[in-house]
Amino acid sequence: MANHKSAEKRNRQSQVRRMRNRVNRSKMKTAIRSLNQVIETGSAEEAKAALAVTVPVIAKTASKGTIHKKNASRKISRLTKRVNGMETSA
Repeated sequence: MANHKSAEKRNRQSQVRRMRNRVNRSKMKTAIRSLNQVIETGSAEEAKAALAVTVPVIAKTASKGTIHKKNASRKISRLTKRVNGMETSA
């Protein structure tokens, strides 16, 4: 347990940051999950529309510092590759 005033403040701040990061990460995972469902079942046009919704969510998560920017870039790249692969196979 924190014994100093500054340590108590750090504890409060870290709890707030943890919850904020958790919300951001959850939004990102939900967006990716919904995109994956569209890729599995839907058409290429639906997948492109879902990708257009998902990419900004991932980028925003990275800009907030919840995930690393290269991690976000990798996720966006792989999802875009999957959507573009649907187009060529269809």
